[in-house]
Amino acid sequence: MKKDIKSIIESILLVAEKPVSVKELSTICSSMVSDVQKSLSELIKEYQDRGIKIIKKGNFYSLVTDPKNSDAIAKFLNEELRHDLSVAALETLSIITYKQPVTRMDIEDVRGVSSDHLIRNLMIRGLIQEVGRKEAPGRPILYGTTMEFLQYFGLSSEKEIPDFKLPENTLMEIKDSDNNNDENQ
Repeated sequence: MKKDIKSIIESILLVAEKPVSVKELSTICSSMVSDVQKSLSELIKEYQDRGIKIIKKGNFYSLVTDPKNSDAIAKFLNEELRHDLSVAALETLSIITYKQPVTRMDIEDVRGVSSDHLIRNLMIRGLIQEVGRKEAPGRPILYGTTMEFLQYFGLSSEKEIPDFKLPENTLMEIKDSDNNNDENQ
């Protein structure tokens, strides 16, 4: 049963999004507080020379990474997030970057498709935020980039964002496309 307590504690601490109290662990493990505390002490010793640790503050415990590995973890997470941005997310982020403050409808006018999901994901990542409301019917939300956006792309200020310029032949292609669409209607 003791091994089960340790296993349950490990599992709970792994999935917990906040520190867990000894009392909560005791209730979940259906064990006495003293047994849970003993198991926690043993786990702390077992993790002593590993990449993860169990830390304690008061009667609360958390499973965390070893602080010695913080540089490697930061590098991994930054690279992981960078690779997770889809082409559509980068496209949406570009529109927001160059047109901010911008509404969801403005973004969708440029992209031609719904962008609700992409905007939500960019907000969750902390790359964009609500910056106000447009003075228009319905008072739509205006979006802009954040400090995390600058950090994510390794910029020290918005002044480092490159100017947006379409190649000259692209402008001609857009005009030709618009003329062809008008003639076909």
